[in-house]
Amino acid sequence: MPPIPEAQNHPESGELQDRRSAQRRSVQEARSPLSGEYARAASSTLRRPPVLPDTFPWMAPAVAGAFAIAALVCFCLPPILGAGAGVLATLIAYCSRYFVAWEKADERDQHMAFALGSAIVAATGLLAGTGIGLWLFFGELDVRLAVAVMVTINAVFATVLSGRTPLQFAAKLACWLPIVILDGSIFAFAGLALATAVSAAIARYQSQLDRRNEMEEEAKARVRDRAQSILADYEETGQGWFWETDRRGQLTYLSTSVARTLGRSKKDLIGRPLIQLFDLADNSAEGERTLTFHLSARSSFQDLAVRAAVRGEERWWSVNGRPVYDGFRNFCGFRGSGTDLTEKKRSQENATRLAQFDSLTGLANRHNMSQMLEKILASPHERDRECAIMLLDLDRFKNVNDTLGHPAGDALLKQVAHRLQRTVGKMGQCGRLGGDEFKVIIPGRTPLERLGELAHEIIRSLSQPYSIEGQRVVIGASVGIAVSPDNGMNSETIIRNADLALYAAKDGGRGRYHFFSEDLHSKAEERNQLEQDLRDAIANGGLELHYQPVVDVASEQISGFEALLRWNHQVQGWMSPDRFIPVAEDAGLISAIGEWALRTACHDLARWPESIRCAVNVSTLQFGNPQFATVVTNAIAQARIDPARLELEITESVFLSDDHGTDAMFAALKRIGVRLALDDFGTGYSSLGYLKRAPFDKIKIDQSFVRGATQPGSRNGAIIASITGLAQSLGMDTTAEGVETLDELELVRRYGCSHIQGYVYAKPMSSADATARLQQGLAIVASGPRSARAKRFTMLRKVVLEHGGHYYQGTIRNMSMSGAMVEGLWNVPVGTQFNIAITEAFTIVATSRWSEEDRMGVEFARPLDVEEDGTISLLAWEKKGLLSRTG
Repeated sequence: MPPIPEAQNHPESGELQDRRSAQRRSVQEARSPLSGEYARAASSTLRRPPVLPDTFPWMAPAVAGAFAIAALVCFCLPPILGAGAGVLATLIAYCSRYFVAWEKADERDQHMAFALGSAIVAATGLLAGTGIGLWLFFGELDVRLAVAVMVTINAVFATVLSGRTPLQFAAKLACWLPIVILDGSIFAFAGLALATAVSAAIARYQSQLDRRNEMEEEAKARVRDRAQSILADYEETGQGWFWETDRRGQLTYLSTSVARTLGRSKKDLIGRPLIQLFDLADNSAEGERTLTFHLSARSSFQDLAVRAAVRGEERWWSVNGRPVYDGFRNFCGFRGSGTDLTEKKRSQENATRLAQFDSLTGLANRHNMSQMLEKILASPHERDRECAIMLLDLDRFKNVNDTLGHPAGDALLKQVAHRLQRTVGKMGQCGRLGGDEFKVIIPGRTPLERLGELAHEIIRSLSQPYSIEGQRVVIGASVGIAVSPDNGMNSETIIRNADLALYAAKDGGRGRYHFFSEDLHSKAEERNQLEQDLRDAIANGGLELHYQPVVDVASEQISGFEALLRWNHQVQGWMSPDRFIPVAEDAGLISAIGEWALRTACHDLARWPESIRCAVNVSTLQFGNPQFATVVTNAIAQARIDPARLELEITESVFLSDDHGTDAMFAALKRIGVRLALDDFGTGYSSLGYLKRAPFDKIKIDQSFVRGATQPGSRNGAIIASITGLAQSLGMDTTAEGVETLDELELVRRYGCSHIQGYVYAKPMSSADATARLQQGLAIVASGPRSARAKRFTMLRKVVLEHGGHYYQGTIRNMSMSGAMVEGLWNVPVGTQFNIAITEAFTIVATSRWSEEDRMGVEFARPLDVEEDGTISLLAWEKKGLLSRTG
């Protein structure tokens, strides 16, 4: 805001000039660096004016001039005493300048200064009046001229003492008193008395009026000084700034802070166009055009965001302005203010970024990705509505969070986001939906082959090892793909279909991608129906527990049972737990099922001999429930059984949760007195630290180590021996699961397993059958095949057999990992070697081992490996319906 302009030069009374000088001094003092003085000066009353004004010494030439003019007019000189009185009055008036200087230079006493000032005025008036009176009564001065001289002297007194009513009254009284005394008449004294009374009344009224005016002026000055002080503070603290232009748009005033921000001098900016303060770059062009429009249209504007012309820094200002007109409505220019908008704009940008981007990875967030997809699908042109959606889910990410902690998980997500963005590149937009879920949008029509290549490259990139806090971490990724418009015309449909494809990829073994197909809907509906049927089964008692005997190797007697969950579906019949347990876990039903199984097993155990134990599987969710120990206690109390007869089978996954809670739960269960078994040892995140921390009574060897242990070259036997040796050293029992053949039984006995569980002794049986079996006695005899036979798949597939350069047509009837039965070739000699083209891309070497008429059995030179060979995967063939298992 421009400073208050100086008052124009014009005649002023001495009092007014003195008062304004005092005001200016007060403002200057108020603007001193001392903030305390500044505040006091801005709010205090202005200093009182001096007793005598600077113009009072002018009374000397006025008195002298009056005497000189009177002498010239009447052609006579005053008497000696009269002339002396006039000279003395002139000298006193002249010497008053020293009194005035004394008042300004020193801290004066108000009463003393007023007394001296009044004496000077009175003396000047008395001597001047005495001189004129003596000249009038004892000289030749005409009365009319004397009156004129006295009036003139009084007028000069009134002028120089303007605003000082008491002194004016004293001066006039002092002037006329000598003449009245010299006249001596009653009329003179009466006239003086009357004049004195009237003058006193007038002086009193004038004094009151002057005092009121002075107070009003002081109040206005305080308001003006306060406003100036506030505006000065506002500018100096950088909270805002002011500007003013002339009618041509050139600056006439600008706050110093703006010049300092621009790195230029204030003097250099005055006289330049206002728009030179702002940057005309593209990113501020819109605001600049708006400002130019307002300046040219002479219209007011408010909160206009413009970029400052600051080099090397992005700074924004909010500018306000209004046109200024004079009294004749002539345009004078613009006047306005501005504030720094930089931090606010940065805050807005940060808020926008937080609303649109993921704060951890920097990728677009769920809302941003949804808006982007909606924009593509809402395009007016049909060809522009084509796109592909990839949904990604990280495999084994939860294990990283549970083992290394959430900070490590966050660091891993940042690296994943970087790899994902680098792999996708300019093909599409990457975003994070939350947790370990990501989305990729590929705009436009992209061939499915190219999408498959990109998905494969994403999985390969994300599956490379990571370094997190100095540790090597390996995860994987699964990808579901859906394309628009083939798989959906709106965002909800296409996202749902991509999610179904992702679920199919994860269900297919993870670490792979899957395109959406219509049959996924039926699978999803089937799963939803299965979940509903499972809920009904839980509510209506449709679940059952079957019990598989656990045999003591030393005594060959039944030492206990393992409770296995079974479900006889009303439509599909007996259903494997592998099908409905994952559904129960996803639907949150596993805890309720686990508690029911625990109570049912305890109830059945109460009817069996005291030497029999029963093992019940405990899910991770059950074990993590702080009330689980109470549930176990209640189940044992209701069944009235010895706690040592109940054995809880716990997998290694419970150790991935909170250490303190896990240790506390183990301690609570041991206080109850139940036995604890480590189930599926060696198949999960095996660590000997588990055995050191947890008070297990038994280790269960997973059937995957038993299966194939008798095959030549298998290392499973050595693993079994190591586990049993470790358990014996720790004072724990061992149970080998899944023993089905006599040679497997001999092997696990030889390696020191204390207990055996498997088909070689008995299959799982109902509660009634288990009770009946125990009534027959605890002794049990192993029965079954001598050796294991590879699982066979029934199929009907045309193949081509090559031998010695000759090609034959054949049909595979059944197939196992080690061989197949081929139909179509007659009387093939044993030992004949063939190259069998099972598919166009896969050929395997086989040798005939037997032949009957048009059938022969062949042995593969290299057994097929379902887990390692993804190209010729029998499991994958089975899922596609190309073959079915037999035997």
